[in-house]
Amino acid sequence: MRAGIHLWNYTNPGGAAATADLVAGVATAAEAGGFTQLTVMDHWFQMEAAGDPREPMLEAFTTLAFLAAHSSTLRLGPLVVGVTYRHPGLLAKIVTSLDVLSKGRAMLGIGAAWYEREHLALGVPYPAISERFERLEEAIRIVHQMWSDDEGAFEGEHYRLAETINSPAAVTEGHPPLLIGGKGEKKTLRIAAQYAQIVNLTASEPDEVAHLLDVLRGHCDRLGTDYDAIEKQVMATRLRPDDPSYWPTMERLAALGVDLVVFGASPNDQVGSVERYAAQVLPRLAEL
Repeated sequence: MRAGIHLWNYTNPGGAAATADLVAGVATAAEAGGFTQLTVMDHWFQMEAAGDPREPMLEAFTTLAFLAAHSSTLRLGPLVVGVTYRHPGLLAKIVTSLDVLSKGRAMLGIGAAWYEREHLALGVPYPAISERFERLEEAIRIVHQMWSDDEGAFEGEHYRLAETINSPAAVTEGHPPLLIGGKGEKKTLRIAAQYAQIVNLTASEPDEVAHLLDVLRGHCDRLGTDYDAIEKQVMATRLRPDDPSYWPTMERLAALGVDLVVFGASPNDQVGSVERYAAQVLPRLAEL
């Protein structure tokens, strides 16, 4: 299996003045250590379940552009964009720009959004969950159209674009991969089966992962899409290498067909935690 690192917390002893060096250091350590993917959280406030909303949080695509300039092989993307945060046409333009400037290393992770507090705080509309899923599917269709040769109009229930010009085009062959993150069985995994090149399951317990992958396969079978062509990722940010169940868990995930495991960079020790994962975990993970 391959590994990704997720940068979700920018708290560090040096404060804001040290943040640029911190972020660059994570990219350098991840690339040197053998990680293949580097993602950042797309929120305006720190998640309440992870810390105080007033903790430092960088805007995702500004950070990803900075990371592109400090790396050369890592796949880069948000894990994941909330569909309400940016107009889909602008989002397609942003991801395309990242792909061009990173020489083909961008991906788009996207979901239906959920953090109501930050929406209300910054005055961003927060529709009901049913509408957010409708907007998610329309946004994906818009992004795909902007990544195609079709420069015509788009008429949807929630979005209307007069033209879908997108120049320069992405340099990734076809288009940057689309990642759908989550584990909702009826909507999220159906959307992943229909549109995604990557699915990131917000789970790591093997029995749960096995069930979710069966659900995904079922959606693929009904839609006529290729289950095997979808890259499968799991979030392992809560797993600890010193736990006796750690490597049996990794072995079971590999047997289930998981392609990539995402680890989280630790608050206040982001670079050090990346280096420890690289030294202690990645060599054995690569053998699975």
